[in-house]
Amino acid sequence: MSSQPDAVVVGSGPNGLAAALRLSAAGLRVRVVERAATPGGGMRTEELTLPGYRHDTCSTVHPMGAAAPFFREFDLASRGVRLLQPEVAYAHPLDGGRAAVARRSLDETAEGLGADARAYRRLFEPLVEHGDDVIEFFLTSQLRRPPTKSVAQVLTFVVNGLPDVRWLARRRFATEEAQALLAGAAAHGMLDLARPLTAALGMVLGMTAHHAGWPLVEGGSQSLADAMVRALEEQGGEVECDHEVTDLREFEGVPAVLLDTTPGAFVRMAGDRVHEGYRRWVARYKHGPGVFKIDWVLSEPVPWTNPEVRRAGTIHLAGTLEETLAGEAAPAAGRLTDRPYVLAVQPTVVDPSRAPAGGHVFWAYVHVPHGSDVDMTGAIENQVERFAPGFTDTVVARATKNAVEMEAWNPNHVGGDISNGEASFRQMVARPVPRWNTYKTPVRGVYLASAATPPGPAVHGQCGDNAARLALREVFGVREAPPLRPALT
Repeated sequence: MSSQPDAVVVGSGPNGLAAALRLSAAGLRVRVVERAATPGGGMRTEELTLPGYRHDTCSTVHPMGAAAPFFREFDLASRGVRLLQPEVAYAHPLDGGRAAVARRSLDETAEGLGADARAYRRLFEPLVEHGDDVIEFFLTSQLRRPPTKSVAQVLTFVVNGLPDVRWLARRRFATEEAQALLAGAAAHGMLDLARPLTAALGMVLGMTAHHAGWPLVEGGSQSLADAMVRALEEQGGEVECDHEVTDLREFEGVPAVLLDTTPGAFVRMAGDRVHEGYRRWVARYKHGPGVFKIDWVLSEPVPWTNPEVRRAGTIHLAGTLEETLAGEAAPAAGRLTDRPYVLAVQPTVVDPSRAPAGGHVFWAYVHVPHGSDVDMTGAIENQVERFAPGFTDTVVARATKNAVEMEAWNPNHVGGDISNGEASFRQMVARPVPRWNTYKTPVRGVYLASAATPPGPAVHGQCGDNAARLALREVFGVREAPPLRPALT
């Protein structure tokens, strides 16, 4: 692109690329600039350990990639992106060789919960039946417009989802298995599970297991990023890597600039063009706990005691509801624990292309206090060993990244917070500042388009898409955003 673009997007994560694709669909000349050497943000896949072993550096399981309105419109299959569904979406082992498992089939999942089968169906059946409408409302309305479709189901979701998951699990379920299954899903939100809204996190992730699944991208999450970049380039856009932006004056004369960055990065890049009131609100924006992550190469699959767990894509290692609550309360309070909640993924269960023949990759992370540089390898591997005796004997190689290193790798992960801001009730409604239009910044033509805006974290592209739609209306006078362009055949 030799001439000045109509729009620049800073950052090439899922939201930045989604914004660029929506702008490009309107016929605009779009340039994406990326600090890293490879586009994708959290959707990168690298050989972190040994040659031929491909590890997702951050996001790897994509329930929202399968369910979100943006990616349904983008049509992943037509772009050559294959979503691989594990037989078991996620599993939650318990002591004594027991485990609760969430399968794609709601009925099969409920039947496995024994005395809680009926209660599980009663909670999730209405949501699964109207899954697209429920997800569309929460990803596109910013919670500021009443639902127009499946109103009863959305309102029921709100009523059940506003409290904490501890309350919902105890109120709805009697068995340790069902309670742990719900709490393990809710813990993806990186919050103290005694806080409001954590019930909603558990419900929406539980619902997606039966609605769209918890798939992995064949070959690694980088394949999804590469497909988005190809689509943009086919439409005349461009992605420039190894380009760090420190001052927005670099884009003087560009009508629209969209930022897939943290709010703090925007304030630094904008300098004295940001008024003191907005600057104070950004200073109050809270980033949550960080993560400590391990990627392993294994000589054989993880030897889980429960055979059902061996078929799962995602595993939540925390024990009972009470243990899960304690495991997440610690990092939220700035403490470490020797029995953390461990979120683990075994990609080669469904995607052998991630490793040479006969090899296996496995990764896990724990939530840790914000900015922690403590090595949690021992605590993580002890939790795996608890439910898979002999695991450490299968380890061939490992690579670790603490919370400080996570931020150095991706500046959007402030203090190791991979959610770009705590997903608390207040910060989900008013994200990142309490104003009606949170994508719009005080600088004319500049918009926030990252997970620091509604609807928040996860690979769904909606933050970028929502910001791009606003820019099209305000800057270019395009009242109705055009549909994404179909894949070239």
